[in-house]
Amino acid sequence: MDLASIIGLLVCIVLVIFGIVSGDQGFAALGNFLDAASALITFGGAFCCVMASYTMPSFINGLKSFTLIFKSPSLNTPQIIAKIIELSNVARKEGLLSLEEAAGDLDDAFLKKGILLIVDGTDPELVRAIMETELTSVDDRHRKNIGFWQDVAAMGPAWGMIGTLIGLINMLKMLDDPSAIGPNMAVALITTLYGSILANWIATPTANKLKAFNNEEMLVKEIMIEGLLSIQAGENPRVIEEKLKSFLAPKDRQTPQEEENGGEE
Repeated sequence: MDLASIIGLLVCIVLVIFGIVSGDQGFAALGNFLDAASALITFGGAFCCVMASYTMPSFINGLKSFTLIFKSPSLNTPQIIAKIIELSNVARKEGLLSLEEAAGDLDDAFLKKGILLIVDGTDPELVRAIMETELTSVDDRHRKNIGFWQDVAAMGPAWGMIGTLIGLINMLKMLDDPSAIGPNMAVALITTLYGSILANWIATPTANKLKAFNNEEMLVKEIMIEGLLSIQAGENPRVIEEKLKSFLAPKDRQTPQEEENGGEE
């Protein structure tokens, strides 16, 4: 589980609720911020407008992607680099064909595919083209979900403003009835609040977290491509290790084996 997403979202709503109940009314004030019409206008309008911009399968996939922000990526970049170095040592000692057996123990489908392409004797440029095409396809799929939540973030405040205008129009139409001014003004203001909450509490953090996860995965896959092509070219494992570590921040450049041995760069 990704604790940052869970804690961040929970603390945000707790702080909002605390701000509401800290006044003289206490928890009774929460009722002032609940309005079904405002929720329908803002949340319903925003999501339905986004639905109209997507195909139904894409819209459903976009909604489902919200759950991804609570799952920590299983990617361990230093460990993957260590695995590539291990494969390069095998290839250097026993030849590229020996990698076919090693590929059977790999959990990562992307890395396994690259190894099998190399074992089959595929031209290096074609290996790069195939791997980068798949990389681009994965990136495009991820960006559709990121764009979905960015669209929701844009539509939330817009539909909040639509609700505000509805409330103000109704209020102005009934100025001769003082009892109607308060409820209509409440709808006008609460829809703006709901739109801001939808955009800044849910949609924008979701888009940003999905973007961060995507960037991390793209980096790992780029490292795999460079490592595989270096193995195919017969480069020294030590050279490959230094090349792949250059993708990482200095503090992350120790491999799991070096960390266990207390080694230093």
